[in-house]
Amino acid sequence: MSGAIFFLVGLLSAFLALVAARIAARIGLIRTMVYTHLPANILLMATAFMPTVWLAVGCLLLRSALSQMDVPARTSYVMAVVTPEERPAAASVTNVPRSLASALPPVLAGWMLSQTTFGWPLVIGGALKATYDLLLLFQFREIRPPEEAAPEAA
Repeated sequence: MSGAIFFLVGLLSAFLALVAARIAARIGLIRTMVYTHLPANILLMATAFMPTVWLAVGCLLLRSALSQMDVPARTSYVMAVVTPEERPAAASVTNVPRSLASALPPVLAGWMLSQTTFGWPLVIGGALKATYDLLLLFQFREIRPPEEAAPEAA
């Protein structure tokens, strides 16, 4: 049963990656990254407050489907705003820290859960990710790739 659920979530994530391209064409790459990632982070935080395991799992599954919609937009944005010569380095600079940053949170989450059974790792992780999204929107909303024609309404 679990395998079927995760298979369906994977299919939904793949479909939503295609939808992300349409959204990006309509509202821009940065807004697509933020507007699709914020709901995923809210779902992550909400998981800690769910009264039943099934609602918590539902939040996590929906979050899983939404959380990767920013990946194609981010990759496209980075490749569009740097010169062709800088693209390999830019890809490394944007991907390697994300991989390295995933090493420490499990240790901290384990420690937090040893202190209390409340889902603090979910709340803190979601809040940090939402803060990142809002800072990204604020800092880069005016830096558009050449492909994005007219300025977007704020």
